Amino acid sequence: MKKVIVFLTLCVSSICLFAQQTTQQQVQQPRPPQWNPASTEWYTPVPPTVKPGSSMGQPPSDAIILFDGKDLSKWESSRPIPADSERGRRPDPAPWKIENGAMVIVPGSGGIQTKEYFGDCQLHIEFKSPPAENYNGQNRGNSGIFLQNTYEVQVLDGDNNPTYVNGMVGSIYKQSAPSANAYTKNGEWQVYDIYWKAPKFDRNGLVEPAQITVALNGIVIQNHFTLKGDTPYTGLPSYTPHGRLPLSLQDHGTAVAFRNIWIRNL
Repeated sequence: MKKVIVFLTLCVSSICLFAQQTTQQQVQQPRPPQWNPASTEWYTPVPPTVKPGSSMGQPPSDAIILFDGKDLSKWESSRPIPADSERGRRPDPAPWKIENGAMVIVPGSGGIQTKEYFGDCQLHIEFKSPPAENYNGQNRGNSGIFLQNTYEVQVLDGDNNPTYVNGMVGSIYKQSAPSANAYTKNGEWQVYDIYWKAPKFDRNGLVEPAQITVALNGIVIQNHFTLKGDTPYTGLPSYTPHGRLPLSLQDHGTAVAFRNIWIRNL
């Protein structure tokens, strides 16, 4: 019995000694470095001050006004210049008309494009479909907003107008259907806010694909969608290397109206 008691006493003593040594070792462990909050703060460069528009949808102070309801001086025809034209000839003036502070497609006159070239950007544009009459599907209020003259955000009458969903209003044409139909009513102004990240290329080809976020009437309908390439009517999308290019608007044969168009370089 005494041997058992002695053995237990030795065990308890060993445990206590081990615990004491462990505690001392824990106390002696080096503490992690204490961060100074200022070490993760920076003060330059200071972002520029941009004054928001006076009301929702109005251009901020750093926006480039592409159409203010008065003239088409920032636009030109997107029809190709004939090969036999004199060297350095500019495209023809924009052939659309201005009515009540809006620019309106003259069907058959061809699309228009900006004289200035753009890459990454924030675009605000408002459009109104013409009366539906007897048109349906892709023939009703059809136009298109082409980022960098290449990638189309569909403009179409979405008021009780069934069509293929990757070609309806708010689609990235033939690539991505919108997550919702946020179109209101035929004859009412519709508001697009588009956030565009241009594709990046190097001498070997594509480095980073294009990405886009689209809001229609304040509702996000394309959320950071990654494009597979251009947006052809027939065939599959593909990328062809390019740099900054104009913004263009399509003439698809109906008198769609546009107003309050502005853009910010990002």
